[in-house]
Amino acid sequence: MKVPSDGDVMMAKRKAEEHIESEGKRKKKKKLVTPRPACSWVHFSREFIKEYSASHPESSGLKAATKAASDAWKSMSLEEKATYTRRAREVWDNYLSTAPARAPKPRKQTKLVTRCSPGRLFNVLQHLTTEQKDAVKSMGFGSLLGLRCRTLRRSLCLWLLQRFNTSGRSLEICGKRIPISPKDVEFVMGLAASGKDVVNSGPDDLIADLRRSYNATNRGISVRLLEERLKAPEAGEEFKRSFVLYALGTLLSPTARLDVSPSFLHFLINIDVIHQYNWGNFLLDRLVREVSRFRQGKQRAVGGCLLFLQLFYYESVSVDGPAALVPTPVPCLSSWGEEEITEREKRERDLGGYGFGEVICKYSCTNMESSEYRNHIDVSPTLKTSTGVAHGSVFEQEGDKIKVANNLMTSSIACRGIDATAESTGKPCRNKEYGCNVTLDYNNDHEETCIFSPCACPLPNCNFTGSSEQLSLHFSSKHWDSGRRFRYNNPLSVSLGINEQFLVLQAEEDGILFLLNKSIESIGNMIMVTCIGPSSSKEKFLYDLVAGRGVSSLRLKSLAEYFPGRVEGFPPIDFLLIPFRFLGYSGQLELEVCIWNSKESGAGCS
Repeated sequence: MKVPSDGDVMMAKRKAEEHIESEGKRKKKKKLVTPRPACSWVHFSREFIKEYSASHPESSGLKAATKAASDAWKSMSLEEKATYTRRAREVWDNYLSTAPARAPKPRKQTKLVTRCSPGRLFNVLQHLTTEQKDAVKSMGFGSLLGLRCRTLRRSLCLWLLQRFNTSGRSLEICGKRIPISPKDVEFVMGLAASGKDVVNSGPDDLIADLRRSYNATNRGISVRLLEERLKAPEAGEEFKRSFVLYALGTLLSPTARLDVSPSFLHFLINIDVIHQYNWGNFLLDRLVREVSRFRQGKQRAVGGCLLFLQLFYYESVSVDGPAALVPTPVPCLSSWGEEEITEREKRERDLGGYGFGEVICKYSCTNMESSEYRNHIDVSPTLKTSTGVAHGSVFEQEGDKIKVANNLMTSSIACRGIDATAESTGKPCRNKEYGCNVTLDYNNDHEETCIFSPCACPLPNCNFTGSSEQLSLHFSSKHWDSGRRFRYNNPLSVSLGINEQFLVLQAEEDGILFLLNKSIESIGNMIMVTCIGPSSSKEKFLYDLVAGRGVSSLRLKSLAEYFPGRVEGFPPIDFLLIPFRFLGYSGQLELEVCIWNSKESGAGCS
């Protein structure tokens, strides 16, 4: 009989220990994890399936009920879904406030992987024709034409991502918490931070034709295909749709994949309303979503507009001290080219790296004469902060321009929303609820000329009141089928029925509302055009009215006067008197109207 050696004994002992250890791992129970809250669809489907199963006992089970719930959900309007959306949001907010933070999955990568590529969009922009650039501007993406940055600073973006609080939507840098809002997207990228929500969901059959036209697969729409289509000189609907898809897929809202999400086609069905969307909120929502998915380990690449995060940091943190602050144009996107960014990165290194600068007020050094940004600035004579910082600004108002002379007598400026409180003397403007932030201690005549004076919806059964901008958004979202849309400097044929007293016209370029008014007198119809807005508005519009019958025609060219709503009575302004013999057999009044901005040289309708 062979006697086991010491080596054999040690080998058997080691195998026994490994067996015990492996058995222990198998029996080890998984840790209990708080389940993630359900989305709005799940809340709806639970209720629907329960009711469906009770009312359809002959159905084939859960599969049929789920299919019926899916069809019902796709056919519901946003208002009908709102109940479930609010419920899901409340549950989600409660989950974020109570559930422990999930430990992120360990990552081996130290380099940033992203599909955000400003260089690709930059190259496409260089080859656009004048007509194509005008088309881009008409959709509200004109700020992108000023893009000068071609590469991301990936080390900075990776550093910012580590300090980006997705639940609080803020950057935690330099010992401060800097909140980020859609207004900041507008400030940096020049995209509108107001308007209708961008909804990228809906019945698939509505976009079936568009998916086929773009060869969309389950992975998405090819970026290379979009680049080829953008090379064509045409500037119509196909160009506009392709440009928005390309801008979203390469810069504004890229995903972790190389292709563009086909879900974007849902809000590109009607190109005419692209400019009415809240793109600032959409960009920020998508950035938060993509960063959250990256941290959860669901994707290797980081989606979202990282260029916004990079430029937001540059604008929020000064590396030269407050004395070096100078007015910058708005949006800031056009201020940062490769040379400026290279110089900024050099100064960051000289200070010792990122996060050694001083947090500054993001809006203290904007070009306040910029028309796009003037309404977003709180113009007050003095500003005091809780940190004891003195920040003096002298505002001199001459006509419709505001001159700013910054007297900075401090070593640091508190950022808005960061341990700072603004104190102002005097009472606020009576139009504060409509967006005006002016106080009346330095200009008591302001309310008479305030551009935020309320305007009323012209429709008789609507009681909405708001600023002219708010009214424009209200009408385009609530009464989109109750008026006619037109383009400036383009004749529009319209008709007024015998009982119609007015027709609402809305400009596609800026959403401004006009009224084509009619009053029946003893000898004919009196017609005039008015613009809905405060009488203090500086912008002036001309209109051309033509009524014809056979070889005869009547014409009026005049200035559209401002009224804060529907015209009551008949004010003493220019009008066109059209005899009854010009009416059609059914009493219809056929007209051709053309409206244009008085500042456009040579504009007019021939």
